[in-house]
Amino acid sequence: MTAEVVAPSDRLRQAVSAEAVGLPVGRLIAGAALLASGAGVVVVLVVAVALGGTGASSPSSSLDGAPPRQLISALALREIPAEYLSLYEAAAAKYGLDWAILAGIGKVECDHGRDPDPSCSRTGQVNSAGAGGPMQFLASTWERYGVDAEGGGGAGGGGGTPDRWNPADAIYGAANYLRASGAPGDYRRAIYVYNKAWWYVDEVERWASRYSEPPVSVAAGSLGEAGGASAGAGGRVGVGGGGAGAGNGAGTEGAGVGAGGEGLEGADTRLASETDTPVRFIEGTRAELDPGDGHVALIPAGAPPVVQAMLVAGDELQELFYGPGGHPDPLGASEEDCSSTVNYVLYRAGVRPLKEIVDENPVAQDYVHWGGRGPGRWVTIYATDAPTPHVFVTIAGLRLDTSHDGTDEGPNRSEDGPRWRILSYIPTWAHWSVRHPPGL
Repeated sequence: MTAEVVAPSDRLRQAVSAEAVGLPVGRLIAGAALLASGAGVVVVLVVAVALGGTGASSPSSSLDGAPPRQLISALALREIPAEYLSLYEAAAAKYGLDWAILAGIGKVECDHGRDPDPSCSRTGQVNSAGAGGPMQFLASTWERYGVDAEGGGGAGGGGGTPDRWNPADAIYGAANYLRASGAPGDYRRAIYVYNKAWWYVDEVERWASRYSEPPVSVAAGSLGEAGGASAGAGGRVGVGGGGAGAGNGAGTEGAGVGAGGEGLEGADTRLASETDTPVRFIEGTRAELDPGDGHVALIPAGAPPVVQAMLVAGDELQELFYGPGGHPDPLGASEEDCSSTVNYVLYRAGVRPLKEIVDENPVAQDYVHWGGRGPGRWVTIYATDAPTPHVFVTIAGLRLDTSHDGTDEGPNRSEDGPRWRILSYIPTWAHWSVRHPPGL
């Protein structure tokens, strides 16, 4: 390559601010990372004594301090199924919580019961972590905090037995768990107990804010202003990041390409202010290459913000050479190898702290056992230590890889270094360990 190389740090160093509490420095999405997909999220059991919480309580009467009924945004009225909206409000009133926080968890976990993952709605089905139901409880956590919302059985679990796949029981159980974990006094801590990831906390709070602000009444005539349902996570396609990782450079005509994301529900328009690379959005949940520039991924507005941030981070690496210069610190390097490419993307999206990356200096072999087992819904990491160590990542259907000899049919097939690669299947030259970032 003859083009002048501009290292990511040279473009972005000015955007890196002091570390916020619990959040890594330099993340692309300030306070709105997550995501995470619900079916892959683990609800962590925390000893109630340490939290000052208790086990399950009856939903027959309201707890002291229940907040007054809060106004609901036009987005919430349009996007949340009526049954779920009523349950969020009722459970919140019972446990003295903000209904929008419950709705935010319900959105991130299983898109209010609409996620196609069987663990979200099919009784007895769990994800790879063992979580099941629309609020994604582990059996051990459910045993302690599960609630039979209807008391007398029937839809509430039958015979008074809480059922984590029943929407009412699951939502009341989530409210009970949040209350036991410190809400409403400390929502961030309580959400963090629900799933120990700060980007998850940010994502839940982002949705909660959108569901409750600005308050709009039904009579205001705003229900149809945005036109149709939110793109959101409801349009997920199977395991978006864990499929063939093929992507393609075509099919973007009429797809709603927007440079700034204006008018596309779910587009994180703040990303453009955090980078010098082009940020272009499209509708849907799968990324595509810009037909006019193979170094630019078109970002699906229906993907979670953290996934959108990962795609922008991948774009930031497209001009770099291949080499070991990104170890141990991937920032400021004029070259990246396979593992430092993955390190950089995870760091810039807020999934792994920079200090952790610098201290541990992960290489390809380290990703063989990192994260959750199996493909992710949005992001999948493929790693091997034989016949030669290598790692790459697929993000919303696009493969980011430094290897291209015989494994790239796209516009970057003759280029070394981290690039978006196009192939109709996952390269077969190695036996891959298939992993994913927790919750993605």
